[in-house]
Amino acid sequence: MNAMRTAEKSGSGSEPRIAVVTGAGSGIGRAVAVELLRAGWSVALAGRRTGTLEETAALVPDAASLAVRTDVSRPDEVAALFAAVRDRFGRLDLLFNNAGTFGPGGIPVEELPYDAWRHVVDTNLNGAFLCAQAAYRQMKEQEPRGGRIINNGSVSAHAPRPQSVAYTATKHALTGLTKSLSLDGRAYGIAVGQIDIGNAATDMTSRMQTGALQASGEIAPEPVMDVADVARTVRHMAELPLEANVQFATVLATAMPYVGRG
Repeated sequence: MNAMRTAEKSGSGSEPRIAVVTGAGSGIGRAVAVELLRAGWSVALAGRRTGTLEETAALVPDAASLAVRTDVSRPDEVAALFAAVRDRFGRLDLLFNNAGTFGPGGIPVEELPYDAWRHVVDTNLNGAFLCAQAAYRQMKEQEPRGGRIINNGSVSAHAPRPQSVAYTATKHALTGLTKSLSLDGRAYGIAVGQIDIGNAATDMTSRMQTGALQASGEIAPEPVMDVADVARTVRHMAELPLEANVQFATVLATAMPYVGRG
């Protein structure tokens, strides 16, 4: 496979395009990986469980994929992931920084164990930084130079749910990470954007259809949307030429309690 292409053709689809998707074993990560594979991308699937990554790859069996078991909170495993991508594909065009966790639900702030807080921060924020840092290094050094990073944010960064302090804090921080990476990437042809998602139908959000805690203290079901709609949006962002960037996109279930007062 000739994995080289010019940065100017990043959205043309005329040359092989190489992506890393973290958290690719389920949910939004799996949906985005499948969307990219079906569109002709070569995709490195990163996640903590090899079995689920292989299940994702099997959904598009004829595509070029690489499953790499990775805990994004561990610098050595992140370094190994990007080394494997370089060895297999020769370059990197896209990082979808998706791996994340909500953490334990239903725990008031004053009772949240520090270990639980730290796990969410290590995964959602530190993991995103480590992967972005590794992608930056590769995108700066490769020839032609450049690439794109898309961070998976959340509408929780704008309107938090009750008892979500760790998740919400990390998603706020991720927005700052996106802005800083976007600014620093200009000189190297690295475009960085963020997608904020609300109520995509995945295992992580399954409880919303039966009842989720509202700001009023009530439990109420919430509308969800097809996760494939999120995947198509990420693909659109990914396939723009590097001269164009979606800095922030919000994709959410139309009738979810988010805009206004619910």
